[in-house]
Amino acid sequence: MAKLKLEHVSKTFKGAKSPVVSEVNLDVNEGEFLVLLGPSGCGKTTTLRMVAGLETPTAGDIYIGDTLVNDVEPRDRDIAMVFQSYALYPHMTVHDNLAFPLKMRKHAKDDIEKMVNSAAATLEITDLLKRRPKELSGGQRQRVALGRAIVRNPKVFLMDEPLSNLDAKLRVQTRVELKNLQRRLGTTTVYVTHDQAEAMTLADRVAVMKQGVIQQVGSPTEIYAHPANKFVAGFLGSPTMNFMEGTLKVADSGAYFDCGDFGFQVDPSLSRVVAKGSSKKATYGIRAEDVEVDKTEREGWVQVSVYGSELMGSEQYVHGKRGKMSIVARAPMDFQAAIGESVWMNLYSPNGHFFDSETEAALA
Repeated sequence: MAKLKLEHVSKTFKGAKSPVVSEVNLDVNEGEFLVLLGPSGCGKTTTLRMVAGLETPTAGDIYIGDTLVNDVEPRDRDIAMVFQSYALYPHMTVHDNLAFPLKMRKHAKDDIEKMVNSAAATLEITDLLKRRPKELSGGQRQRVALGRAIVRNPKVFLMDEPLSNLDAKLRVQTRVELKNLQRRLGTTTVYVTHDQAEAMTLADRVAVMKQGVIQQVGSPTEIYAHPANKFVAGFLGSPTMNFMEGTLKVADSGAYFDCGDFGFQVDPSLSRVVAKGSSKKATYGIRAEDVEVDKTEREGWVQVSVYGSELMGSEQYVHGKRGKMSIVARAPMDFQAAIGESVWMNLYSPNGHFFDSETEAALA
């Protein structure tokens, strides 16, 4: 295994007015599982392809271990890549698919057999070695694709949305297996996905991207609890974070967030970012699990009209509306409120977040 380092890496395609990837600085530690997370078109796959050598950086340097690899051919970088498509050779058996990259590197026949059998045992696909890809399920094909990567024992794994072709149940099962596999192998891994659930469950650290720029790097817990800006806050979490526009006011009596026809007292520590006697346009964000909901009116709580609910088994998400503003709250499964019925929600929580309305950066 090896560390991976990107220094001021950018990529602009010919004829494009702006870069697809801009000034990416990223350190991936030895044995770390780092997830590049972002929406489609944000530059995460292009970043991965530059590490693999399939794209050439317009600017910046890429190191694998202590070696600068900008001008090193892909086959000489000692990396293995797993794609969204399984890319298996349909005319070859599973055994031959696993053995092929080793044959291309002219390993001895006995060594190839040992490495193929070892990889197959690790992935529990030994009984599939004589089958061809068309005889395999989606999950089995994905294991073979992973096996073809790990059989080479590379310094770095690069994975580009490898689970996206699996159904929901199998995707959950496979990502647990994938994380356990990576821990056993200890191989440095960079994994690209747009699925925040995959990022939260797989990653040691997450790098969130938007329009080619890294927005924040940190552990899943850190990014979820302390997002650096509104984009990161809204991208992580399901359902997405509730956002409210308003004015943050600080007076001698404390800090207050004014949303127009309602408002609430907030943590007085916000006077550090808003001077006493002044105000600031801000966006307040609160996750559904931090919104309390009740059918009885309570002082300081906001009245909303129920316009939907989603039962999720042991809990449900109650959707409320007040004017043009929509709020989602998590409630017990036995909470009952009819469509159009009024309920009251507590929209302030110490776990809430304030963002500058202009820069969208976190204020606290």
